[in-house]
Amino acid sequence: MRILGIDPGTAIVGYSILDFKENKMTLVHYGCIYTDKNLLMEDRLCIIFDELEEIIKKYSPEHMAVEELFFFKNNKTVISVGQARGVILLAGRKNKLKIESYTPLQVKMGITGYGKAEKKQIQLMVKKILNMKEIPKPDDAADAIAVAITHINSLTNSLYSEPTVVNQKLEKTLSTKTKLSAKEFRELMLGK
Repeated sequence: MRILGIDPGTAIVGYSILDFKENKMTLVHYGCIYTDKNLLMEDRLCIIFDELEEIIKKYSPEHMAVEELFFFKNNKTVISVGQARGVILLAGRKNKLKIESYTPLQVKMGITGYGKAEKKQIQLMVKKILNMKEIPKPDDAADAIAVAITHINSLTNSLYSEPTVVNQKLEKTLSTKTKLSAKEFRELMLGK
């Protein structure tokens, strides 16, 4: 099974391609689609649509997992990102992908087992889950990988053994604390 993970945006759209076969996740490719802020919104949306279609045609995913919008303080931002998300969904539907959406909370829970995890904690778990040497960059691409991993976990209904052990450690740690720093989380993940 091949999944296209998407972190929607107007200036930057993060994307990832993950394969899931024989209970193993393999990162095939990841990156970002960029649009120039000086272009008309209509032109930026066309760029997103066209580049996403190229990615879909090149990698032939069966599934698309897209992060839901979260609350923005600026109404203009939420509208423009909503338009970009609409174009992303259109590209997926037009190419007959099975589409699912995940809230930021679902992604945090799907990656770390902790709904208040910070961005750095999610990135560290992405690195660990996929046995990467470094945290993937930029952040938008790392977020897209996290969305794809969440989708795989949702479909298989199984969190692999390591995060389950981590969840037990988190539960024990959080019985005395309400928030972990990135350093504390990293130490917890590395078993220190």
